[in-house]
Amino acid sequence: MDFIDSLWKQLFITSALEWIIVTFGFAYLILITRKKVAAWPCAIIGSLCSMYLCYGAQFYIEMYLSLFYVIMGIWGWYSWTRTDVKSEENDYKIKRWPISFHAVNICASIGVALLLGYLFGRYTNQSLPFLDAFIAVFSIAATFMVTQKVLENWIYWVVIDIASVQLYSYRDYYVVAFQMLVYSILAIYGYFNWRKNYLAQKKGVSIED
Repeated sequence: MDFIDSLWKQLFITSALEWIIVTFGFAYLILITRKKVAAWPCAIIGSLCSMYLCYGAQFYIEMYLSLFYVIMGIWGWYSWTRTDVKSEENDYKIKRWPISFHAVNICASIGVALLLGYLFGRYTNQSLPFLDAFIAVFSIAATFMVTQKVLENWIYWVVIDIASVQLYSYRDYYVVAFQMLVYSILAIYGYFNWRKNYLAQKKGVSIED
């Protein structure tokens, strides 16, 4: 109930910047679950605004992560547009990674997150360095998976978004924290929507979104 009460109060004092981040964030996620190219410009705009917000909140790892999102947004926009042109090819159809790929990815990401969390915790005034590092490192991996249309990216995002609720609640950004909570639900929808398309794809059936 404390979270709900804090969220309700926060609605009346939330800055325009936070609302912009939330709006473009939801637009990105809804569009990306539908595999729409328009998702990427929304990601770029929202990430640029998020960079400024994270700097003020002393979430420096998240700030650099937002910069990464801008770069990946540009790359995703380019690669998905190229996919539309080469619609007869299979390069960017939804795919799955074997368990061995995920095992290596998870172990490597945990190692990098621990190192990054230690460095930022020791040498900066970073808030919640290990949690922030975990979110940042796994978000980079998951974002790459999105650009490559790897089905399991959505499973990563469910965990990442739930962790982000704690991160933003800690700094009293309850609207953004609520956004992350909704993201985790939409990520579940995204997984099943992409999975449906993946199974149809294997059967050679075309599904219109």
